[in-house]
Amino acid sequence: MRTIEWKDGVIITIDQTLLPEREVWIELKSCREVAEAIKEMKIRGAPLIGVAAAYGLALTAYHSKAESREAFLKEIERSAEMLKMTRPTAVNLFWAIERILNKVKNIENDVEALKKAVIDESNRIANEDVEVNRKIGEYGSRLINDGDTILTYCNAGKLATVDYGTALAVIRVAWEEGKRIRVIASETRPKLQGARLTAYELMRDGIPVTLITDNMIGYIMSKGLINKVIVGADRIVRDAVINKIGTYTVAILAHEHSIPFYVAAPSSSFDLNAFARDVIIEERSPEEVTHVGSTRIAPLGVSVLNPAFDITPIKYVDAIICEKGILTKEDFSSLLEEGVFQENVKQR
Repeated sequence: MRTIEWKDGVIITIDQTLLPEREVWIELKSCREVAEAIKEMKIRGAPLIGVAAAYGLALTAYHSKAESREAFLKEIERSAEMLKMTRPTAVNLFWAIERILNKVKNIENDVEALKKAVIDESNRIANEDVEVNRKIGEYGSRLINDGDTILTYCNAGKLATVDYGTALAVIRVAWEEGKRIRVIASETRPKLQGARLTAYELMRDGIPVTLITDNMIGYIMSKGLINKVIVGADRIVRDAVINKIGTYTVAILAHEHSIPFYVAAPSSSFDLNAFARDVIIEERSPEEVTHVGSTRIAPLGVSVLNPAFDITPIKYVDAIICEKGILTKEDFSSLLEEGVFQENVKQR
């Protein structure tokens, strides 16, 4: 089953906050419930957040009682603003919302046609995500050699997407091709997506995985235990990759140890009109740091800093893998100059 599905005015998705102890599927019946699920990280991962936002608008459309085009569009716009307030960093959310809004702008006064357009476009976005992820895996697997040990950080698997994943798509395709690879998953404090989600996914697929703490990364690199690093991205701007907090540290360590550092992300994660300085880094609750689950591990009253993401300069990225191919540093520079994706991105 996909991570998220639309069924007759209900969104069915897995509650990721309960994994791996319990696999609980929840039903969301309004845009407000979708927004709350995104904010609470029951739904997480940049591509999945984008699809969920689209489906949130689809729920508004499905349940709308509007009798005029103007009233319907106001409902959709209010829902869009609610969704935009949930998580400010991952660009896929904003991309999906704008795609839906642009779709309905050119439809005239038929409210039923407007409703259908929103729902159909939401399903199209979800279906495209699966195809895009598969292509990312197929291109990225070309960078993986038989016998490689790959470090991944946070969770960029099927749980972060509709299906298949981005960074883990590369690993999955390489494994399906018969390459004897191993994965090292870093726990990813403070929400432990690597420990809870990535390890869970890979074990279910039978792919060899070893879990480490975040502060072991330099040690295992210094021992020559890593051949490649593959991570996802919540946003790629002109001069940087924005991803889960700690990614910057991993990139610097990989650079120091001459280990290729790859980013796997769909083109919907590209925001090439922006620079790193333009990105709002989400600050999350102090309880994510002071507690593990419901257990307090820090003294009462301690000051906490808890940014959810950090910024990795492009100079530390050896290649970006997207559904159009593999972008080397030279390709990325050319892409920025042209302002559009090249049709002849290097496909090696």
